[in-house]
Amino acid sequence: MGQNRTRLSERISDAVALFTGIRTVRCPKPHCTVSIRYRHVTPDEAKRLTDMATDHTRH
Repeated sequence: MGQNRTRLSERISDAVALFTGIRTVRCPKPHCTVSIRYRHVTPDEAKRLTDMATDHTRH
């Protein structure tokens, strides 16, 4: 139950951030807590940050 509560709080936090124009990218690996948030970046920088967050071998 604790894991589900954590996931729910992460989703709520991501939704609030999205309303303020902040994008959140999380690592897709289970139990990995890495996430990157960004706002007002170039498309190249957004891709770099997304690649970093989703490539589990880089963190």
